[in-house]
Amino acid sequence: MLETELFDFLEKTADAAFALRDGCEICYWSQSAVELFGFTVKQAKGKNCFELLDGKGVLGTRVCHQRCSVLESASYAIGAPDFDLNVRTAKGKRIWVNLSTLNYLNPRTGRGMLVHLARDITARKRRLELAEKMVTIAQEVTALEREAEGAAPVSPLSTQEIEILRRFAAGVSSAEVARELKISPQTMRNHLHHINQKLRTHNRLEAVMHAMRRGLI
Repeated sequence: MLETELFDFLEKTADAAFALRDGCEICYWSQSAVELFGFTVKQAKGKNCFELLDGKGVLGTRVCHQRCSVLESASYAIGAPDFDLNVRTAKGKRIWVNLSTLNYLNPRTGRGMLVHLARDITARKRRLELAEKMVTIAQEVTALEREAEGAAPVSPLSTQEIEILRRFAAGVSSAEVARELKISPQTMRNHLHHINQKLRTHNRLEAVMHAMRRGLI
C-alpha cells in the first residue's frame, strides 16, 4: 500500500489519524483529527507532535518528547501497545485520548512512518476518577467509624465537660469559656485534663474533633 492509498484509507476511519515522519514531524492529519483536536491541517502539518499536543501521562508528567518510548519502539520495529494520553486541543482544553500505533514502511522509498489512531476517552476517564474518589471517601468513612468505635470514652463526659467542648468547637477560647461558665482558669485546665483522659486525646483540638466524630457534641 502506497502513502496516498494509506491516507485515503485513514480518512475513512472514525478515529482521529495522524502520521509522523523523521522523528516527530507530522506529515498527515486527518479530518477526524481536525474535529477531535481542533487544529487545522495547515496548523498541524510540519509541526512536532509533542509541541502541538503537549501529551502528559496519568501523573501529569510530560511523556511526549523527541525521544519518547513510542518513537524508540518504532526505530527498532517493536510493536507499541496502545496507551492513554492527556493532550491539549487548539482551544487550550485538555482531553484524554487512547492512542494506538502503526509502523508503516513505504515499499518504494524504503522510508518509515509512524501512524497514530486516537479516540476520545475523556468521559470514561472522568467516570473512573469519580469512582476512585467514591471508593476513597468510603474507605475514609469506614476508618473514622472504626476509630470512633475503638476509642470510646473511659467514662462518660459530664454535662459541663460537654458544654466546654461545644464552646471550643464554636471557636471560643479557654479564657472566654472560663469567664462564661464562671470558673477559674485552673478549674478550666482541670476540666480539659479530665476530658482528654476520658476521650484518650492529647489536646483541645483533638478532643473536639473526636467528640464531633462520635456525636458527643
